[in-house]
Amino acid sequence: MEDPLGSLNSARVRAFWGRLGLPGLVDVHTHFMPERVLKKVWEYFDSAGELVGGVEWPITYREDEAERVRLLREEFGVRAFTSMLYPHKAGMARWLNEWAVGFAARTPDCLHTATFFPEPGVESHVREALDAGARVFKSHVQVGGYDPADPLLDPVWGVLAESGTPVVIHCGSGPAPGKYTGPGPVGRVLARHPRLRLIVAHMGMPEYADFLDLAGTYRSLMFDTTMAFTDFSERSAPFPVRERGRLLDLGDRILLGTDFPNIPYPYVHQLDALEGLGLGDDWLRAVCHDNAARLFALAGTGPGRGRGPGPS
Repeated sequence: MEDPLGSLNSARVRAFWGRLGLPGLVDVHTHFMPERVLKKVWEYFDSAGELVGGVEWPITYREDEAERVRLLREEFGVRAFTSMLYPHKAGMARWLNEWAVGFAARTPDCLHTATFFPEPGVESHVREALDAGARVFKSHVQVGGYDPADPLLDPVWGVLAESGTPVVIHCGSGPAPGKYTGPGPVGRVLARHPRLRLIVAHMGMPEYADFLDLAGTYRSLMFDTTMAFTDFSERSAPFPVRERGRLLDLGDRILLGTDFPNIPYPYVHQLDALEGLGLGDDWLRAVCHDNAARLFALAGTGPGRGRGPGPS
């Protein structure tokens, strides 16, 4: 059996984007956070807790921070990634954002990520993060247990919509539902802030069709592929085959996400799952690199972008 951290896995990842003529991958859903916080997250996964659906969830890339960065950069050829971090209670978001400033400074290929929680002062916290250089935010409705339409967050959504800053939001009811998960609360936010650039994590799993319906109304709504279509997720939350055509129609609004390092399979499996949809190489190029490169204005993108290096 292949070692998930071995050279064969890495070669397959690089062969994937090399065959497509890409300069690498852009992964908008990877997790970096203070080590003691990440260890708590891993302990929760190990316990098969309620928020992960009570299922066995082995962490494939249980490495220290430097090794995880090296894997993305050197082994997988990810040219830009995020540090998705999130609070589960009041009082956490601001110091998580302070940590994220340092991580972004020492990790130039990380898209500086910030977060927030519905608490007094949240608007000023978000403005501070933007002033410090945040380029993307994470909202975890399921873990945070909050209503995204909470009045405390209304000015936050306004600031983020006005600045055009994307927000990766875990608002679907997978792997376990929460009080405020599902399309309803997010739909209320978008009704007030229709220009808000929300990236629905996990394709909105398992309410895929409902979130795709929202995308028909709100042109700013996007999706990330995190864990969707994989064997692991298909067992409990299969993506409806009848909806595949809409994936093609929305091909300019779907971005690669993986949940690295907190995935129960090798990194390449997410790419294999996307290729297995049979939506074509142009769709794969857009999803795995070009859409996010355009969204975040990464250097070396746009019309006339040359083909990248081949597999190595």
